[in-house]
Amino acid sequence: MTAVRLTPGQHIHLVGIGGAGLSAIARVLLQQGYHVSGSDRSASALTDALAREGVTVYIGHDAQHVLGAELVVASSAVADDHVEVAMARALDIPVYRRRDIIGAVTSGQQVIAVAGTHGKTTTSAMIVHVLRAAGHDPSYIVGGVLRATGTNAGVGRGPAFVIEADEYDNMFHGLRPHTAVVTSVEFDHPDFFATPNDMVQAFAHFVSLLPPDGLLVACADDPAALVLAQNRLVQGLPVTTYGLDSGLAAWRGLNLRLEADATVFDAGHDGRPRGAVRLRVPGAHNARNALAALAVAEKQGVPFASAAAALAAFEGTERRFELRGDVGGVAVIDDYAHHPTAIRMTLEAARQRYPGRTLWAVWQPHTYSRTQALLDGYAAAFGAADHVVVTDIYAAREQPIPGVTGAAAAAAIAHPNVHYAPGLADAARLLDTAARPPAVVVIMSAGDAPEIGAALLRLRRAQSR
Repeated sequence: MTAVRLTPGQHIHLVGIGGAGLSAIARVLLQQGYHVSGSDRSASALTDALAREGVTVYIGHDAQHVLGAELVVASSAVADDHVEVAMARALDIPVYRRRDIIGAVTSGQQVIAVAGTHGKTTTSAMIVHVLRAAGHDPSYIVGGVLRATGTNAGVGRGPAFVIEADEYDNMFHGLRPHTAVVTSVEFDHPDFFATPNDMVQAFAHFVSLLPPDGLLVACADDPAALVLAQNRLVQGLPVTTYGLDSGLAAWRGLNLRLEADATVFDAGHDGRPRGAVRLRVPGAHNARNALAALAVAEKQGVPFASAAAALAAFEGTERRFELRGDVGGVAVIDDYAHHPTAIRMTLEAARQRYPGRTLWAVWQPHTYSRTQALLDGYAAAFGAADHVVVTDIYAAREQPIPGVTGAAAAAAIAHPNVHYAPGLADAARLLDTAARPPAVVVIMSAGDAPEIGAALLRLRRAQSR
């Protein structure tokens, strides 16, 4: 497909505008001067916010919604026979995916693209936060709402454009990064990547999009990311690495510890101590994310002391270890973790942050194909929890697979205290009855399971009156 050319003032219609990816693109297009409309099957906080900002938002899908549009962008979850996509093609309106249009959206700016199976949302948000605090005013697209800005995207006056580089549907192949961060490369999205090697090759192609003077920032603690860095090093191209565990890391975090509810580590670069870094967001994985942000900040000319001070004030993003409430000694945390490694890291962070509380892990499996392909990993992911609650599978874009169910996933988990609660209301009632204070409930879901936490908090508040 030829490169997409955009002209401010064009009418661009987005199908699936309520998703994390397209809602952010819509916001940037609006601020860049385009007429933006879009549709989604249901209203959400994201669609409501876009409507308030001036986007024409349709709830529900209809062929008439594309009339007048000069270009249509369809979410990765939207099928080719979708009613709006079909109408656009019948009218000879060009239809694109995110990977087709994202290069035009970021054109003319210094693109800092953050990719990885895990950590890309928080790392992107940290970089945005540090650059904003340093007065660089970047444009950005992040897969979660930053607590500091209240939004997931924005157009700044500075030259940098920070973007979360999603591997699904090879969206990140549409980017032309000046700096590329790779946090991790671990098999996921089996509905798109047929094999783990297919996913590795997709990341390798992403890295190859860097220009000869572009910088790769790779996590040395992740074997596949480290190989990508080493492959680039042998070509004599710019690379820096980071990590907690690997002696090969150029940016190193040492002496990781908890101080007054803050995650603290000592940062060093090329063997030279740089100073302590304090984080409000818990867990070793967030220390790694912060090291990546420090590496990018230095590339952008931000002094270490300024970057560390900004990270100390970083409050995170919505649905990434987000405290939704603490009522009567039961804290409720909402997290986006839906891959075995992310679940394990999130629960370890919860154990660190709430060492004296009973830890309840609530997992809503996301998609049948992922649950089936990664079941062995899920079975071993809950060791840090005292109790595990598993709901039915959130189907997202998929049809059921025979034998792949929430009940079967719960039965496969190697843990002495596993509970199966098929519905969200069932899970909330179970937790209200069984989660005795002091406790922390961590709800891990890329679907609608945050409703469990909201319901649990309502029940507990009603009892405390």
